Amino acid sequence: MTFFDTVRARIARRAAYARTLRELSGLDPRIARDLDMDRTDPRDIAYRAVYGA
Repeated sequence: MTFFDTVRARIARRAAYARTLRELSGLDPRIARDLDMDRTDPRDIAYRAVYGA
């Protein structure tokens, strides 16, 4: 993997993280509660979804 491939992959992952975080943070509070999500959970969930556990 070249330097530019690595940079592109990191940018793509960061974009996926931001998109996932935005979607989770924008959930209706009732839906978030149904999913048993706390206010601080979206960051952890988005990170694990994109970067792994």
